[in-house]
Amino acid sequence: MTVSFRIKDDFGSRLEELSKKTQRTKSFYLNEALERYLEDLEDYYIAVNTLEEIKSGKQSTTALEEVMKRYK
Repeated sequence: MTVSFRIKDDFGSRLEELSKKTQRTKSFYLNEALERYLEDLEDYYIAVNTLEEIKSGKQSTTALEEVMKRYK
């Protein structure tokens, strides 16, 4: 997929420099950054959703001590 967007000049300069120093494409680094960001964002929304379910009683928690007893 091709996407076009503007980035701050400072980011562009840093990305250009990194790309030259490492001989990797700017696209490589943009994909790496986006992958890491999306993974973090997905984890955040999973955590928020789980917390909401716990608060509403749709999901329960288990004390660490109980988990440890089960898996000894």
